[in-house]
Amino acid sequence: MLDSAMVLTAEEMLMSKHEQPKLSTIPTTLDVLARVIDRFAQTDGDHITAIPGLTFHRRKAPTEPLHCIYGVGLGVVVQGGKQVTLGEQVADYGPGQSMLTTIDLPVLAHVTHASTREPFLGMMLTLDMRLIMQIASEMELPQPDKDSSCQPVTIEKLDGTLGDALVRLVKLLDEPTVVPQLAPLIRHEITVRLLTGPHGAQLQHLVAAGSPSQQIAKAVAWLKQNFKQPLHVDELAERARMSPSTFRQHFRAITGMSPLQFQKQLRLQEARQLMLNQNLDAGYAGGLVGYESASQFNREYSRLFGAPPQRDIKRMRLN
Repeated sequence: MLDSAMVLTAEEMLMSKHEQPKLSTIPTTLDVLARVIDRFAQTDGDHITAIPGLTFHRRKAPTEPLHCIYGVGLGVVVQGGKQVTLGEQVADYGPGQSMLTTIDLPVLAHVTHASTREPFLGMMLTLDMRLIMQIASEMELPQPDKDSSCQPVTIEKLDGTLGDALVRLVKLLDEPTVVPQLAPLIRHEITVRLLTGPHGAQLQHLVAAGSPSQQIAKAVAWLKQNFKQPLHVDELAERARMSPSTFRQHFRAITGMSPLQFQKQLRLQEARQLMLNQNLDAGYAGGLVGYESASQFNREYSRLFGAPPQRDIKRMRLN
């Protein structure tokens, strides 16, 4: 016999049915992120938000490939499409996908799908390596194979728990007074979700003590700070506590290029920014980043960017 409290009348059933929201009216994670980005990034470009480390991106048309440095961070495409090239590795990602970069890297990136009606919308959240390592040390995470290396760029479907945390983070922009108190808590949760979600294996490689990925990350950090100095690979290998041959092997496996190629890209991208932002001439900019020969600088610059310095900078300003 049914409990009378569990039996609904036809009128109650009809009311209950009307009270249920239609699935099509429930905003998805991407819907919410798109609305917030659309409000806070109303013009083409990169928009730094009031939340430290969070940037919104908007483009109304596909862009030309751009050489840039990606730091450790999480990128999400909300609308449109993007392509990132690292060495010989080409990665495309679109709506609902997240990209994790686990090491500072020079990459070639461009928006592939965008229009005035449906602009490219994306977001990038820089990650704090100290926070990642702290949280990882407090958790019981599986130990990665010490002889293997992590992939510096990985693309995964944005899972629900990580997406929910990102939604709560961006919604704080409507409550600026609580950002200092709540944003760090949500960033902590996002880090936990990354360590335990689809991207977790790559981060675990990075924080595992003595792993090749961690040692190469240290070498890359040193190179990024000292790229103007002459490069001695043997000394860099010693910093990573590896033999020169093992160091070269792991460095190429993780970054997609040799240490010398890595240094060249850092130098050339820095020189490009100096010429673009400070109106320096090519010879002076090349000298500032460590080149002793103007002809070598011009030759390597043209090879990377597809045009001599003066023509390339003029083209960038026009675009």
